[in-house]
Amino acid sequence: MDETTAETIRDLPPSAKLVAKVLEHNDTLTQSELIEKTRLPDRTVRYALNRLEEQDVVTSQLAITDARKQIYALS
Repeated sequence: MDETTAETIRDLPPSAKLVAKVLEHNDTLTQSELIEKTRLPDRTVRYALNRLEEQDVVTSQLAITDARKQIYALS
């Protein structure tokens, strides 16, 4: 994670920081994989992802294997 990204997430909730850190070590993950790895409730992960996307820290795209799923990655 570069210095600009770290600065951007400094004021975000702890859940958003955890999700960003997990994505930093895993490149891309689905929401269900993030829930599994962070051990946070699905609602909390969804909130964290929304906050990270608002700050342009995380990007999402449709999964090629299953269009019902989104894949998340650091910007």
